[in-house]
Amino acid sequence: MGGDGFAFFDIIFFALVAGFLILRLRSVLGRRTGNESQERWTPRLPPRGGPTVPTPSDRAPSDKVTVLPTRPAPAAGMSATPLDAVLAQIRQVDSNFEPNRFLEGAKSAFDMIVSAYAQGDTATLRPLLANDVFDNFAAAIKGRHDAKQTLETTLIGIKSADILEARMDGRSAFVTVKFVSEQVNVTRNAGGEIVDGEPNHVAAITDVWTFARNTRSSDPNWALVQTSEAH
Repeated sequence: MGGDGFAFFDIIFFALVAGFLILRLRSVLGRRTGNESQERWTPRLPPRGGPTVPTPSDRAPSDKVTVLPTRPAPAAGMSATPLDAVLAQIRQVDSNFEPNRFLEGAKSAFDMIVSAYAQGDTATLRPLLANDVFDNFAAAIKGRHDAKQTLETTLIGIKSADILEARMDGRSAFVTVKFVSEQVNVTRNAGGEIVDGEPNHVAAITDVWTFARNTRSSDPNWALVQTSEAH
C-alpha cells in the first residue's frame, strides 16, 4: 500500500499545483489596466465657444471615446467635497468609472482629438465627439481647407489635467476637466508661408473640456460635449 499511497498523494499534490497556476494566470491575463488602446497624437482646436451641451444619446451608435477617470476618494477622516460626492454618485451608477483611470484617459482623448483636428481627420474625430461639437470641428476644418491653409500642431506635453466639476443629469454623467498644455501651432497658406503662429514658440494653453456618458449604456466610453479655452 505504501507505493500506492505515495502515488495517490503525488496526484493530489500536482493537482493542487496545477490549480494554483491556473488561478495565477487568470489573475494576470484576465485583468485590464485601462491603457490597452492608448495612442500617440498631437493638437489644436476650432473656435472655442460653447456649443450647446448635448446628451450622450446624441452620439452615433458607433461612437467610441477613450474611457476617462476621476480623482481619488478623500482620505479617512477628511470630509468629502461636493465634487467628491458627485464623483461617488457617478461611481455608484457606472462601475467602469474608476477614479485613478479617468484623468489618464482624458489626457489621451485630449491628445488624440487635438491631433486629429490639426490633421483635418474627421473620420477619427467623429466617434470621439458629440454631434454639435463634431459639427463645429468639421466646419472649422472645411474653412481651413477652403482657404487652402494647413495647420501644423505639436503637443509638447500636458502639464496638468484636473477635474473642475461633475454633475448627473438624469442618467447622464458630465465631467469637466481643465487641461494645461504646451503646444506649437503654425498655420501656413498654399505657398507654405506662415500666416499665423511661430514655429519656435511654445505656447501654454489652458482648455476646459466637458465629457459625458449615458450611464445606462453598454458602451463604457465618453464623448466630448463641450470645449472652451480659459485665459
